Amino acid sequence: MNQVGVIGAGVMGEALIAALISYGISPSSITISEKRKDRADELRARYGVKVEDVATNVSKVDALLLVVKPQDMAATLDEIKGSINKSAVVRVMPNTPTLVGAGMAAISLGAGVSAKQSEFVSGFLAATGKTIQVSEDLQDAVTATSGSGPAYFFRFVEAMVDGAKALGLSDADATTLTVQTIVGAAKLLDESGKSATTLRENVTSPNGTTAAALASFESHQLGDVVAHAMKAARDRSQELA
Repeated sequence: MNQVGVIGAGVMGEALIAALISYGISPSSITISEKRKDRADELRARYGVKVEDVATNVSKVDALLLVVKPQDMAATLDEIKGSINKSAVVRVMPNTPTLVGAGMAAISLGAGVSAKQSEFVSGFLAATGKTIQVSEDLQDAVTATSGSGPAYFFRFVEAMVDGAKALGLSDADATTLTVQTIVGAAKLLDESGKSATTLRENVTSPNGTTAAALASFESHQLGDVVAHAMKAARDRSQELA
């Protein structure tokens, strides 16, 4: 791709700009369009990318990244429809850990997407973390799983910190203990090759402290709570599509 355009240069837009550069796209070959002039100027100074109005940007580039919120997509498409000359569409659902190179992105290839185009998308997204390919009809399920998933994790961390403080620990100690415990558990899950079920069983002694905590989770239907929350996210994603 000789020229790449990015519409929307918020937090995720910046993460994808960084990924494109890491993938090997020259900053001078990346053109951004952003409503906030101060933000556009900030990214131009930081990365060396170019800035253009939307119509000019869309008409010049070989690949276009629309990095806008779902509720803003219809208006964005309406704005660019008179300038766009591209037909192959790839839908991507990234998530916020993309910002630290630990993202999860799901890709759906539209009709007419060439192998070269698919390779380009998969290639630069690999610089942001892991990618998988799913059918278009599963993108709402992806949104409910990995797209919104980081917020579920953060909310659980908040609850653990509050629980630790209620048991007498200071805010600083409760936060350190909780965050490092979860970071370590995630690393163990990622690198051990063992399933979450196996690792949970390994740390759960019969009638021990962990078993008592897990029994409390089950008595409050943790599985149902999570499933209902994910369905709510999936349903909202469908409404916004």
